[in-house]
Amino acid sequence: MTGATYEAAGVSIEAGDKAVELMKVWVDQARRPEMIGGIGGFAGLFDASLLKSYERPLLASSADGVGTKVAIAQALDKHDTIGFDLVGMLVDDLVVCGAEPLFLTDYIATGRVVPERIAAIVKGIAEACVAAGCGLIGGETAEHPGLLGPDEYDVAGSTTGVVEASQLLGPGRVRPGDVVIAMASSGLHSNGYSLVRHVLLEEGKRALDEYVDDLGRTLGEELLEPTRIYAKACLDLAKNTETHAMSHITGGGLAANLERVLPVELAARLDRTTWTLPPIFRLVAETGGVAREDLERTLNCGVGMVSLTAASDADRAISLLAGHGFDAWVAGTVETAGADDSFDDRGRVTLHGDHP
Repeated sequence: MTGATYEAAGVSIEAGDKAVELMKVWVDQARRPEMIGGIGGFAGLFDASLLKSYERPLLASSADGVGTKVAIAQALDKHDTIGFDLVGMLVDDLVVCGAEPLFLTDYIATGRVVPERIAAIVKGIAEACVAAGCGLIGGETAEHPGLLGPDEYDVAGSTTGVVEASQLLGPGRVRPGDVVIAMASSGLHSNGYSLVRHVLLEEGKRALDEYVDDLGRTLGEELLEPTRIYAKACLDLAKNTETHAMSHITGGGLAANLERVLPVELAARLDRTTWTLPPIFRLVAETGGVAREDLERTLNCGVGMVSLTAASDADRAISLLAGHGFDAWVAGTVETAGADDSFDDRGRVTLHGDHP
């Protein structure tokens, strides 16, 4: 009788080592000059002397994952884009307060380490870090046989950024008369996939390899479309326009996330007629009979980020965003909440009209 081994229990140290070797080339591309050393240490090091240039630096941090979108990547056996979803969820939560993302760490849990698969995931994370301007400073890959299936995995991460205290964006800066500038999403991003998968794949019996005319590609390609990363554009917006606050439109939808950056005495009125609902959202609504209210409080409905900007700077802000390749438009206004406004269960952000 031979003794038990770690590999017999389902964990391969050799596979883990090979995965590290394969991912090194991608991690090396996602560096900032303040990073010290490379992967392989117990902790990532970042030269904090950068903060000396700030009068009062505020550190911002964010942690998140990508939810059940990983099930689509696994079903399609395509793993080099899910990293954009992870990075987008992390860094775009930072920039809403004006913070520049500095570095990011990732965590990948899997039932079985397949080196090429892990390297593909990290490739996407590293490329997204480059797009966001932050460094990939470290990470962890954990093999969990028995907890996850051999081809199952989940990804999560955390990021740290910095903002000058005097430049901090948020509710305290928002004023009546500000306009709500909407920035187009690239699709579903990384929220609401439990609903989407239930409606389209389980109840609707749609196949991921089905070509959908309205989408102009297969359903799987649409569902795996990476989350748009707004970080650099939003930092540019904060620096060069009179922008007072921003909101990342994730779980909860447009109204709930916008309300998070409004002071209690103000309300926002949004006009659906200012943008067309993208086909994937119409497909979800029509296939599942999903009511508009449920659709809007679950999915981004075509708006991935908004800024609350002085009306006098609206045109400049939209032009600046166009320079970054983002479609943007004025979708609403901020106004003083009247004394007789009850706001009932709709909250202080209301949507009016119908999408064209």
